[in-house]
Amino acid sequence: MLNRLFADATVAHAHCDLYCGVYDPAQAKIEALSCMKTAQKYQDSTDDHFRTRCIVVKEQRAEEVKHHLMVLWADFFAPDHFAQFPNLHQMFWDAIHQAGEVKKSTDPAAGQKLVDMIDGIADVFWQTEKAKGMGVYPPS
Repeated sequence: MLNRLFADATVAHAHCDLYCGVYDPAQAKIEALSCMKTAQKYQDSTDDHFRTRCIVVKEQRAEEVKHHLMVLWADFFAPDHFAQFPNLHQMFWDAIHQAGEVKKSTDPAAGQKLVDMIDGIADVFWQTEKAKGMGVYPPS
């Protein structure tokens, strides 16, 4: 029945339900900075309830980092970008795995390492012509 219902439908392809054309590594960086600062607040506190909340927030934000990085990796960057920047796959692989390390750690240095990795990806992002029309926060 569904085949008959959609027999004349046009197939559309997009990374989300409404293609917005907005991509920016700043989304991942904001979440990574949140992880870093939350880990620092964890270290600075002696309140067990507050520290538990810090862990929950940090883990949620680290998962958001992974999401934003995977969207950039899979939906923004194209084969020609990976040819132009041969280390790009490895950069994403390392950053996504570092977000997992941040989830397991309460050391702010793990978050700083993640921020630094995202900055490397952002550097490549802003070197692409495609970013000029889709990025939101270009470097100054």
